[in-house]
Amino acid sequence: MNDIPVAKSSAQPSTPEPLRLHIPPHRSIPGQRPDFSYFRLPPAGGFARPAIDVPSVETHPLATALIRVLDDEGGQDSRAVGEWDPHLAPETLRQGLRAMMLTRAYDARMYRAQRAGRTSFYMTSTGEEAVSVAQAMALKPDDMLFATYRQQGLLIARGYPILDLMCQVYSNAHDPLKGRQLPVLYSSRAYSYYTLSGNLGTQLPQAVGWAMASAYAGDTRIAAGWIGEGATAEADFHHALTFAAVYRAPVVLNVVNNQWAISSHQEVAGGEEATFAARAIGFGLACLRVDGNDFLAVYAATQWAAERARANHGATLIEHFTYRAGSHSTSDDPNRYRPADEAKTWPLGDPVERLKHHLIHLGEWSEERHAAQEKELTQSVRDTDREAQTYGTLGEGPHFGIETLFEDVYKEMPWNLRRQLREAEGQP
Repeated sequence: MNDIPVAKSSAQPSTPEPLRLHIPPHRSIPGQRPDFSYFRLPPAGGFARPAIDVPSVETHPLATALIRVLDDEGGQDSRAVGEWDPHLAPETLRQGLRAMMLTRAYDARMYRAQRAGRTSFYMTSTGEEAVSVAQAMALKPDDMLFATYRQQGLLIARGYPILDLMCQVYSNAHDPLKGRQLPVLYSSRAYSYYTLSGNLGTQLPQAVGWAMASAYAGDTRIAAGWIGEGATAEADFHHALTFAAVYRAPVVLNVVNNQWAISSHQEVAGGEEATFAARAIGFGLACLRVDGNDFLAVYAATQWAAERARANHGATLIEHFTYRAGSHSTSDDPNRYRPADEAKTWPLGDPVERLKHHLIHLGEWSEERHAAQEKELTQSVRDTDREAQTYGTLGEGPHFGIETLFEDVYKEMPWNLRRQLREAEGQP
């Protein structure tokens, strides 16, 4: 075989450029001005609302959009515009406003309770109330909810007693979970609210699995699950999307992008190069990206996804673009990693104020009525807290007796547990 001549380059070999590892920048630094340059605010009403039965690919442009309904960039003149306007009755809007305000009042009271040593831990949802309240109202009361620790508004919007929420936080003698859960990890079968897990990411595969079972049994209920943007880096998130896509599970999958996963910015979780809603594209799922501080937009997006799921057209991934105005938890000091005034300059504003201004624009609300309702709810929460403390607090008790360690595991307690219970109580 003849050798094939190889042309030789006359150029001198160059030194290869060293590889560089990209570290997402920490944009917001304490002591500096807040930096939201990564965010572009599109106009309200700027995107079409597709039919619920469109192929998922037709929703993919909405992964990089931002569905907005409230045109409130001019201040208090807050109008509902565009095809995504859900055209809610004023009474429904007032109901949503009240639930958001009640959630905020409850959060504030429990935050102070933790600071006073009456419980060990608490997490507020300040600035994110529209996500949980609007979604609870858009879903049916018996749809199954798989929430994380910042969606207490789901239960409050469904009418769950504030007293029971407080007693769970205090782990006292009136705790409906009998002291078996950490504070804020609520659970209620009666309100279709699945037991919270402190592990992040588990909520979505659980929601998908429940939805698959509901469809397999020929039921009519759908499921909804929530995680934060940081948990999209967990394998559970991708497992959930795979099963949701393959089996067209009747489920609404929610990513609450509140910009911060404890002290790391949303870009560390992958938000620098693509939106979190865009994660659905590779799985062939429908996806929406919505202004999470716009009550009407959240309601409309959830309503669309729920109708699509109920009509057997499959799951939808919704990214709620919002902001965590408070600390990650009572164990966190956000001033150590972001500017102290960052929440005040958030481009999408405050969900409570925005809905208030919209109702005032409609002539269905006023500053005086708002102030009166805020005072009423604050007093109601304060009175309920006083009652909750009569049943005990985490530090001072009283608590459930030792016998509850052996209850609610088996339908009928087996002999060995009965024996252990007698020994624990000092009986023969």
